[in-house]
Amino acid sequence: MLDDLFAGALADAESRRERLPLAAVEASALDRPAALDARAALAPADRVKIIAEVKRASPSRGDLSDIADPASLAVSYATGGASAISVLTEGRKFKGSLADLEAVRAVVDVPVLRKDFIADPYQVFEARAAGADLVLLIVAGLEQKRLVELHDLVLELGMTALIETHSADEVARGLDAGAQVLGVNARDLTTFELDQDLFGRLADSIPQGVTRVAESAVLAPADVAHYRRSGADVVLVGEALVTHGNPVDALTRFLEV
Repeated sequence: MLDDLFAGALADAESRRERLPLAAVEASALDRPAALDARAALAPADRVKIIAEVKRASPSRGDLSDIADPASLAVSYATGGASAISVLTEGRKFKGSLADLEAVRAVVDVPVLRKDFIADPYQVFEARAAGADLVLLIVAGLEQKRLVELHDLVLELGMTALIETHSADEVARGLDAGAQVLGVNARDLTTFELDQDLFGRLADSIPQGVTRVAESAVLAPADVAHYRRSGADVVLVGEALVTHGNPVDALTRFLEV
């Protein structure tokens, strides 16, 4: 599944490159106002922080929410206290787009994450050109040389990388690449099985000074509390918010744990 997601994302990026060459996207990225300081926004604090996600669908759950107006949802998230907003831009399985990210960026003043299957510098320039402050880099889908290359490019463009891991080996690789914001995803992206305790088993291997993000397997406030007790500084929440009738209320409950 992970290989298919990366292959599809790269094929779609290549189609966009044919319409808009790298030089044009790079110029647009460099013309953008400076990215927001996502690392500061997500820095450890005396309470848990939430990255709230704009997410229409997923390979494991299918359709979740139509989200006709991602900008309006993002405003709700920001109003509810989200420290950052994640926008799925992958179109085949998650039904997102860069247009969603641009719409969100235009209406909120918190950092915005491009969440996609990034494996080519072109996609990083796209992210900055669309207004992203954070870019997701998934260790499981990248050789170490490419991970370092992409991470360095993200920093060069003034953004922050959220480096996502799923094992002790991947945590070590992420740290070697220079991760300052490191996520542990409870969902195995090769099998899509969930292990909510994975974060707790890996948290001690993430040194002080690196922001620790718990991802996936969050449906209720108790799940956020579980991650917080395990050492999470930040919890990324998607499905539980987009399927809730009142995302501001749901977000408030998550932040109260």
